[in-house]
Amino acid sequence: MSSNIRTGIVLLLMLTVLPLKAVETLDVSLEKGQLLLTPRHGGDGSAWGNENCSACHFSRSIHSEAPVIRNIVREVGFSTCTGCHGSNGTEAERKCTICHNPQRLPTAPIMTAPETHDFSVKESVPLNDRECLICHHSSDMDGVFEPDIDLSYFPHAQPALDLPYRSGVEFCLRCHNKNDQQPGYEMQARFPRDPLVDMDVNYQHYDVHGYQRGSGQRTYTGLRSGSYQYGDLLECTDCHAMHGTHNPKLILDRTDAGATKLAPEIRNLPVLINVVDGDYSQLCVSCHDMNTLVEQGAENTGNGLSGVHQFGTDCRQCHVHGMAVQTGL
Repeated sequence: MSSNIRTGIVLLLMLTVLPLKAVETLDVSLEKGQLLLTPRHGGDGSAWGNENCSACHFSRSIHSEAPVIRNIVREVGFSTCTGCHGSNGTEAERKCTICHNPQRLPTAPIMTAPETHDFSVKESVPLNDRECLICHHSSDMDGVFEPDIDLSYFPHAQPALDLPYRSGVEFCLRCHNKNDQQPGYEMQARFPRDPLVDMDVNYQHYDVHGYQRGSGQRTYTGLRSGSYQYGDLLECTDCHAMHGTHNPKLILDRTDAGATKLAPEIRNLPVLINVVDGDYSQLCVSCHDMNTLVEQGAENTGNGLSGVHQFGTDCRQCHVHGMAVQTGL
């Protein structure tokens, strides 16, 4: 091979590789929280609208600094690209569960049970790609959960309150409210004070478990080690598992699927939670541990923990979302 031909090949490789490096900087940047491809794709937009990722990208070189993702891409192929990077201006389906499933990413999130946030209270079906994208349209997937980045933007009906989410609660309440529901996701109350639509009122005025008004200085004083404190605002996902549980009302069935502030040595066991006929004691005892034992406070609730005053009965007779009298919680 002549030196001129070799030089030509080197220049051609430089011209084809260097724009790809520029694309990573201009179009996709983890530092900027931007994973979705834009019409600039290709540097000048020349790659926008192309469904064939392998025309420019080579599986042996992409995601070289992210071995977990790289291994999945090399195993499954370029059909994984749309989940993180969008459809690139094409009709290609965005696939999320091709990676986020119990086999490939088993804890991101935990998805091992049939009850999910599938936008239906009448049936339970596994989460699909469409439902992932409703809540996580443009997550930066950097492993750090940041509500204002990792949760889809839904505008607040009141402009003065239309601010970046400070917590997951603020995201949930954009839909779960009575008067300012999102177009396309409207809910009708099934009964008076239905928590599905009254939750914004509950969080503003009542104690289970929103902006608390109680002191925590009653019989139930005592929390398991961790960073929970009486008076804290609880995230909805501390008690409700969006991605998979066998319990009704999306109550989490294992502490490592929620309870984010619980001490790791307890949360990561995990403590298992079973809710039957309104008996939420195994959920409550995961965080609550009475200092002054009364009634059944010293007895094992069935998941290895003790510390709540009753179990085996319907807790909802006294403890439900939206009860103003629960000032001790």
